[in-house]
Amino acid sequence: MNFPAPKSSPPGVRPGLNRRSATVAAHDVFMAAISFEASVQLRYLLEGSLQELGFMWPGMALFGVVSAVVFWAVGLYRGIWHYASMNDLLTILKAVTLAVLVFVPLMFMVTRLDMYPRSALLINWPLLVALLIGPRIVYRAFRAGTFSVIFERQRQNLVPVLLAGAGDQAETFIRDLMRSKSPSYQVVGLIDDNAYRIGRDIHGVRVLGHLDDLDVVMESLAKLGRKPQRLVITNDSFGGSVVADLLEAADRIGMELSRLPKLTDFRRGHADTGHNTEVRPVEVADLLGRPQKVLDRDAMRDLVANRRILITGAGGTIGSELARQIAALDPAHLVLMDNGEFNLYTVDMEMANDCPHLSRVAVLGDVRDSERIDVVFENEGPELVFHAAALKHVPLVESNPNEAVLTNLVGTRNVADACNRNGAVMVLISTDKAVNPTSVMGATKRMAEMYCQALSVAPISTEMPGARFVTVRFGNVLGSTGSVVPLFQRQLEAGGPLTVTDPAVTRYFMTTREAVELVLQASALGRHPGVVAGPGSERGRIFVLDMGEPVRIDDLARQMVRLAGLQPEEDIQIVYTGLRPGEKLHEELFHEMESTIPTAAPGVLLAAPRVVSGSTIVPILDKLERAARNRDTEQCLNLIRFLVPEYQHTPSATIAAPARAIN
Repeated sequence: MNFPAPKSSPPGVRPGLNRRSATVAAHDVFMAAISFEASVQLRYLLEGSLQELGFMWPGMALFGVVSAVVFWAVGLYRGIWHYASMNDLLTILKAVTLAVLVFVPLMFMVTRLDMYPRSALLINWPLLVALLIGPRIVYRAFRAGTFSVIFERQRQNLVPVLLAGAGDQAETFIRDLMRSKSPSYQVVGLIDDNAYRIGRDIHGVRVLGHLDDLDVVMESLAKLGRKPQRLVITNDSFGGSVVADLLEAADRIGMELSRLPKLTDFRRGHADTGHNTEVRPVEVADLLGRPQKVLDRDAMRDLVANRRILITGAGGTIGSELARQIAALDPAHLVLMDNGEFNLYTVDMEMANDCPHLSRVAVLGDVRDSERIDVVFENEGPELVFHAAALKHVPLVESNPNEAVLTNLVGTRNVADACNRNGAVMVLISTDKAVNPTSVMGATKRMAEMYCQALSVAPISTEMPGARFVTVRFGNVLGSTGSVVPLFQRQLEAGGPLTVTDPAVTRYFMTTREAVELVLQASALGRHPGVVAGPGSERGRIFVLDMGEPVRIDDLARQMVRLAGLQPEEDIQIVYTGLRPGEKLHEELFHEMESTIPTAAPGVLLAAPRVVSGSTIVPILDKLERAARNRDTEQCLNLIRFLVPEYQHTPSATIAAPARAIN
């Protein structure tokens, strides 16, 4: 396994008695000494004869030593104050009682209890309990913002589980199980990537080891008769590689891997329903392990709120997610446009169910039809347009280049011209396949970028100052209709094999939700002139989403087989088919000549590609449109190569290489 290296303990400090535990121990022993002195002084004060401080220092020292040993023996130092609860109170009651019971005979043997009033024990016991539990309660309540978190209790559960991650989510999960009337799980232990937490407790549940120690932890639990049936990930910050390693380890041990919903999701549920303690299977998106970007929600709302919004391609994967997220940002009116009747009907019904009060209209129309676009603008008056309509399936587009030109280029031009004439802001959804394209799809999207860049730098209409053009480029979206993930899922359901084009092929991936969130974030940046690096500096440039590290499709296929509870090569074969027409081994987000500039939004970069003037590009696009409408494929491809010289067309003759099974 390739887990991150543990945060090492300081030299000479064992896990379970590190600096934090030592601080807790010092606090508790100090409180024991204070309680002894205070109880004796209070007892003498009741008789009216206050004694000199420390007059019984041998007894105080002995009580401190006894308390230190007893507290260590009962595990008082292992509790994490951040998660202090009723379990800790019970442990303290046991520890203090035992300390007093051990101290009295020892004190009698040493001093015959000379000058030690017996009734001081009745004061010492509750005083020490208060001094130990008080700081813990105050600290816990301060961190949680309420005292209600203290009153928890543990119950017997059904399915034994081991938690991977000893942080807030694990604590909430354990606490909710304790409060539930019908819990489903019993937490038998935790593992974590932080060595400082190993050996410590959360609500009485021990952190048993590091993530790398899973095999040893499982063996130890099995010997105790507490072998878990499921490993549950309770840390959203674990990267995709960590999740993949946990999946491999759980698969090797024969244990199911699950994970919790996000903390905000299961806090919404009522404790008694059990909804907030439900775990879900690990999904492909979890293997990406992309850290959550900090989004400027106010800027995104300011972009959309009280404005009339048009989404082209609204029935597609990106278009429908745009509709969902935009609907939550209070637009004045939402126009859903698509040329596919069923997809449009589906997203419109979803909006009707989820946002019944939203002003909206569903428009059947093709972006290739400029007259239809003009009618939509005239009737609906959109102020902000998200242009997601496009042909995206690389091999199909490769065999139908004229249709790609008409949809991806001419369609974009129709929408852009309408925005330019009406003073609307247009956001073009582009793709990493537009960089050094080897496919017609990528080349047509690059030309669409070029046209919008030309309008952005030198708008055709100077009478509409509101017209602005923002281009956002990103890679593959998990689960989209043309992506490899649904294909693998169908192949798994059919019993395999899973087809991978090449063992070395990689792709950038992003979840649909994250992609659309960053599109909105980039659009908010691009809406205002000069927000990036000086007045007008974003004009003609392209916003590029940070896609993280590329993913090997071969690894993805194998991980999906394991997620299905099967073994690659044993239960499901992996077969290589060869690259299809237009496909690359590795996609790129930037051209080598494109300089990049960071923006104020994490996860969004700004690229400065070469810009072609409108006077140069428009006559060529006119010729290209005529060739496409005349179905003159050769002329189309020649003009594409002229505008995008880096484009290299892949002949259809190489559509597939002989399939071969992986060794």
